[in-house]
Amino acid sequence: MDRDDAELMFQGVERQAELVRTGKVTSRALVEAALRRIDRFDPALGAFRVVLAEQARAEADARDAEAEQGRGPLHGVPIAVKDELDVAGQVTTFGGVANHSPVAADSEAVRRLRAAGAVVIGKTTMPEFGQWPFTESDAHGTAHNPWDTTRTPGGSSGGSAAAVAAGLVGAALGGDGGGSIRIPAACCGLFGLKPQRGRVSTAPNAHLWYALGTVGPLTRSVRDAALLYDVLAGTTATDRWSARPVTTGWLRALETPPGRLRIGYSAKPAVPGVRPHPEHVGALRETVRALRELGHDVREVNPRYPDATAPFAAQFCGGVRAEAAAVERPDLLEPRTRSTLALARLVPESAVERGIRAGERLAGRADRMFTSMDLLLTPVVAARPRPVGALDGAGLLTALARSRPMVAYTALWNVTGHPAASVPAGLGTDGLPLAVQLVGRRDDEVSVLRVAAQLEEARPWAARRPPLTDS
Repeated sequence: MDRDDAELMFQGVERQAELVRTGKVTSRALVEAALRRIDRFDPALGAFRVVLAEQARAEADARDAEAEQGRGPLHGVPIAVKDELDVAGQVTTFGGVANHSPVAADSEAVRRLRAAGAVVIGKTTMPEFGQWPFTESDAHGTAHNPWDTTRTPGGSSGGSAAAVAAGLVGAALGGDGGGSIRIPAACCGLFGLKPQRGRVSTAPNAHLWYALGTVGPLTRSVRDAALLYDVLAGTTATDRWSARPVTTGWLRALETPPGRLRIGYSAKPAVPGVRPHPEHVGALRETVRALRELGHDVREVNPRYPDATAPFAAQFCGGVRAEAAAVERPDLLEPRTRSTLALARLVPESAVERGIRAGERLAGRADRMFTSMDLLLTPVVAARPRPVGALDGAGLLTALARSRPMVAYTALWNVTGHPAASVPAGLGTDGLPLAVQLVGRRDDEVSVLRVAAQLEEARPWAARRPPLTDS
């Protein structure tokens, strides 16, 4: 049974949906396989804040009872959700204990998952308000990397990444306000696309950390990500930002090769004073060779990155302050979060809005980089995944200092809104995954996906399984 469960759960969501559609497996069987693996492996991983076992079983039975006509593309597939997104009947904890009342309705992203037939199996762990690239919480414990449980899975969507990498679910929703999809994807060997700002609804909230935050999935394959974006893409009247619509379906877009693209590459971080690990530079160069073999025009560039510190800091402070103001018991926030809030109170709302406008100006400057190239290739993170406990005893300044190597390549693109993806690039000598980042023009997730799919075909990664959970 254990081996059968592993084979099912490592298939990914597209294959799982096909198995249900063709009657080879039921949704209930998929959910039971996921629950058995969660029960077996999550005590060592800390990926889930809450597992909705009975609700998922009931939802799966309902899916199995539905008529075949009208079934959605995710029919019967169990998916996990980061604990900053509302799931009806559950508390949205934001990684802490300051909320205690269940919400009445799903967030728009979760509603779209269910409308496509997915089964919500649980909510995944995160640091409080997603502030850090390490998934460590005073209230809900520490998430661990399935490739080495002494190491971090990254953050802030580290619980989602650990759950997918370990084959507990085929996909999980995360959020990215400074790299929080891409960083854990890189640490755990997954594909993680931060979409264009406004591509996926943040409703019922008008924004996620103002212009910084986006919602998106972590998956084992590019095709799974495209399938999920076919479901998730779109906004509502309550969303402050909306992206230019994609002219074709996301999965359908993968049917067309990208052609010969101009791809610039650089190991230079967007944050000064940070040096990339040599193995990350090596992974970058190996990817350059692969892209050239695929026929692309790949050249080293020296990007003139704009300084995004001020607009990022203003929106970070404003975002944490807005989320803290909405919780029921602000007195129960973590001490480090209270330190953030003390700083945030010095940043008036007018400064946050100035930060948003400054970010748009920086986006225009970043656009000029793409006049001579179609995509930019960089590392995702500067450092290897560090031992768990990065936030133990750390005050605000220490936590910020320990975060810099993790966000040195990612946070800029939250300020500008450009799409960017973490693409697996093999394993390091420490046995942990390596990754590279592909950054596209504004509203051009399709080129990112197409090239990532080419790399995936050239050097398949979805079949790799962490030793801990491949049983």
